Amino acid sequence: MSLVHDLIARNRAGEPIGLPCFCTANEHVLRAVLTFAATTGYPTVIEATCNQVNQDGGYTGMTPEAFMSWLTGMADEAGVPMQQLILGGDHLGPNPWRTEPLEQAMDKARTLVRLYVEAGFTKIHLDASMACGGEPNPTFAQIAERAADLCAVAEAHAPDPDKLIYIIGTEVPIPGGETEEPDALDVTSVARFRDTIHTHRAAWSARGLDTAWSRIVSVVTQPGVDFGHTSIYPFVPEKAQPLADAIQAESGLTFEAHSTDYQSDRALADLVGHHFFFLKVGPELTFRFREAVWALAAIEAEIVPSARSRIREVLARQMQKNPAHWQPYYGGSEDDVRILKTYSFSDRIRYYWTDPEVAAALESLLGNLGESALPETVVSQHFMGLDFGDVPTTAADLVNLHVQRCVGRYFKASGYA
Repeated sequence: MSLVHDLIARNRAGEPIGLPCFCTANEHVLRAVLTFAATTGYPTVIEATCNQVNQDGGYTGMTPEAFMSWLTGMADEAGVPMQQLILGGDHLGPNPWRTEPLEQAMDKARTLVRLYVEAGFTKIHLDASMACGGEPNPTFAQIAERAADLCAVAEAHAPDPDKLIYIIGTEVPIPGGETEEPDALDVTSVARFRDTIHTHRAAWSARGLDTAWSRIVSVVTQPGVDFGHTSIYPFVPEKAQPLADAIQAESGLTFEAHSTDYQSDRALADLVGHHFFFLKVGPELTFRFREAVWALAAIEAEIVPSARSRIREVLARQMQKNPAHWQPYYGGSEDDVRILKTYSFSDRIRYYWTDPEVAAALESLLGNLGESALPETVVSQHFMGLDFGDVPTTAADLVNLHVQRCVGRYFKASGYA
């Protein structure tokens, strides 16, 4: 039995144990996650989405093979054995090509899945829920058939198919986040959950994928959590209880919860207790990273007399020059948009850290602060809440610690000390 299957069996038996899934391609954030993994030894799930990493490079410019090589190098530097990491592909399907005709989009989705499994990703979320090429929204049966098609590709091309685990279901926002503030959230009904299971089981059986079906470990459903630009929709355990009860009738399965960012510690623990075994987090990680950069910029302003990075000015300028990542999402008055561009929960600023001018300004900031100790009194002013005598005083350690505020609370909610 694999580690994941063992943990899932314990969760289904009532033990409050789960696995956080860290979905980001930000190098500084990933280094903080890997440093935490090296220190704790906890099994750590790191995921890439179809929009971040694909055969066309995605918005990171990386193919699955390139992402895996990049991450392997960072893990080696951090002292994390790769067998401690579980690499996942999220929303693998035709979404990046959904404006193209169906068969063309699906053919690209097959290539996408093949490249992910060939690169060594083993946690595979199959998502073929989107309409392609102007077709009507697909039915549950059509979604399941397309997902089974992609599963067959994974089984045929993985170096060791027995190491693959699958996630099915799509009751979540589209990859990249909400374009508008949600008005209300409905918990996935038991009927919709059962329809997902029944249609997928039939589609897997029709393709002779019964062995692969035994490696489906989780179903994506909506537990009633999400976040908008300024709002958080908290988990209400009572509303998800019928769904939590229904999973017990499906042998070996748990739920995967997406968009759990910014939920309270109590809510995250309650999700795990209601069999939402996988907790996905992404924007909260880069939100914390941005907070750390802003704090470091304030320290730079205090102690660096000249040639400052002006990181905040550079970011504002580049976001204005290239508004595609935020303009379709943010609305309201000029002041409203100004605040949202930096401080929104959806954290659209995360798409700009790899911009060459922004990256150069960030490198300048970190270089200006150097690797030597910063004044503890100045650090304490801008990274508040740290106990004296336990205040990191290098820029890299401060970034790691701040990002790990998110990493650590997800592990704590998932049953780790």
